[in-house]
Order: sequence, then structure tokens, then C-alpha cells
Amino acid sequence: MPAHAAAFSFDIEDWFHSEFVPEADRGSSTESIVERGTTRILDLLRASGARATFFLLGDVVRAHPALLRRIVDEGHEVGSHGVDHQPLWRLDADALARQLDEFRRLVERVLGRFPVVGYRAPSFSLDRTTAWALDVLRDQGYAYDSSIFPARVKLYGVAGAPVGIYRPARDDLARHDPSGALVEFPVAVGAAGPLRLPVAGGFYLRALPFSLFRLVLGSIQQRRPVALYLHPRECVPESVRLPLGASASLITYTGLAGVAGKLERLLRRLGSRPMREVLAARGYLPG
Repeated sequence: MPAHAAAFSFDIEDWFHSEFVPEADRGSSTESIVERGTTRILDLLRASGARATFFLLGDVVRAHPALLRRIVDEGHEVGSHGVDHQPLWRLDADALARQLDEFRRLVERVLGRFPVVGYRAPSFSLDRTTAWALDVLRDQGYAYDSSIFPARVKLYGVAGAPVGIYRPARDDLARHDPSGALVEFPVAVGAAGPLRLPVAGGFYLRALPFSLFRLVLGSIQQRRPVALYLHPRECVPESVRLPLGASASLITYTGLAGVAGKLERLLRRLGSRPMREVLAARGYLPG
């Protein structure tokens, strides 16, 4: 049995929010997969008795308030994913603060309260160029973040960042600072010396052989809790495929058909607890 907890998380956004979908193509289809995909995820969690963290966009809360209510009613954690999926690279401190204010208002309008202490930046866009976001999140009352991807890949990542839970230093996100403003819960990345192998979910769950994915994930879980992530479109893919470039098409469409089955098997084997609970159990957050 795994020695440490698994914390599944879901970034609740639509297919057109992907950074790999060109702006000009985002109106090419009126199809939305948010409700169908999130419902599928919730059904799989309920069937396995697992609970997870849902990082929602404010735009999704506005358009699908019943989804937010169901997420909370079924014992899951709600986190912020911003409002409209603009990555931090396109914002400044004032713009992020306005987005977080708007997200709070949208959630309070549905729930009558704001039970959110966790944040994940769209496209894992918290990196060395956007470290200012930590101060904004702290000032807005957030206690933890899950936006630093501890490996440098095509679109995002912080080379050399710790692969386990830590408090990132404001002047260097790859350095632990015991007095840092927020706790960071990175998604699962295996490390062997300088080599990094992401097994965090998303594209990595879709593209890697499932046996290798489980082997590396199990090895990590013997040493520390693991955080994984998926999107609604990976559990119920959209019906229209765009003619993207070779690299973007590979990242966007590889292995979609098998994701729901893999998620079901992982939930049965690993279970899941909300990220906030895992952090509290380890003393990083109040219980």
C-alpha cells in the first residue's frame, strides 16, 4: 500500500481555454464540455468514495452554479483557477487582485460564503517571471498554491524547484523559505538527480505507458504525498478537433479515449483526499 496520501485535483475549464487553442479558433464551436466532463469526474469520485480538489474558473462558477454547489455538497474542496484562464504572464499584480476579488464575489453569490484557501494559476504560469503573484495571493487570504511545476517543459515550469511540499522564496521559487508567504503543493514529478519525469496527470497520464506512470507515481508516493490533475475535456473530450500544429495537436489530443478508465483505476487503487486536508494533516495548514 502507498505510504503517503494522493490528492487528485481538477482544473475546471472548457476546451477552448487551452493555451494551445489559437484565439481565432476559440469561437469555431459552441460546444461546451465543462458540465459533462465535471459531472463524469464527480460520478467517478462518488463511485470510489474519494474526495478531491476542484480549481474552478470564475467564468465556470458564473455559468454553472449548480456544479459548484454539487462539488461542495459532495465534500470536495473548491480552489481558485482565476476568472477567465488568463495566465499570470498576461497579468500584473493589480489585475490578479481584481480577478481574485471577482472570483470571491462569484463564489459567495452561489454559496453565501467563501471556503477557498488554495489557488492554481492557469497553465501553471507561476514561475520566476511571475513570482510577484505570491504576495497578491497572501494579501487575498490564500494559504497554499499548486501552480509551480517543478520541471521545465515546453510551456511552463521552474527548473530546479523542489518536487515536494515547500514554501517558495519570493526571490527564488526554487528555494525553500521557512517564512515564505504560501505553502506550495507541486503536482507529481519524479526526480533522479537532475532528471525529472512528470507523472502529474493531464498530458503525462495520457501519453506515458500506464505501467510506467504507475511505477513512477508509486515510487514518489513512498516518500511524500502526490498531487495529480486532470481537466473535464480529458474525461469527456470535445467532438470537434481543430487543425492545430503538430506539437500542439500531440499535446492536446493524445490518448484522450483512455483517460476516464485510467482515472477510475487510479482512484480505486490510491483513493484521494482534498489538497487542503493533506496539507493540514502534515501540519502545513491549520486543521
